[in-house]
Amino acid sequence: MANDLIHDVFSGEPNLSTKERAISVVIGLGLAAAAAQPRPNKWLSLAALIGGSLLAIRGATGHCAAKALMEQRNDRLDYAA
Repeated sequence: MANDLIHDVFSGEPNLSTKERAISVVIGLGLAAAAAQPRPNKWLSLAALIGGSLLAIRGATGHCAAKALMEQRNDRLDYAA
């Protein structure tokens, strides 16, 4: 199951533009760096680290599973109409 999840995240055709990829990487790395600062709420730091990492991976791979699902759903709706 974990292998399928890793495959889904790191595979697929790139569906992000260069601008979207650059913004994702910059914001993701900034958020992850901000999470490295000591804070009283450790859960908030952990959430920022995870969110930043996911954004950076999204930008690095150029593939966004959520965007692919939305495009797939829109294609089905267009086909049904």
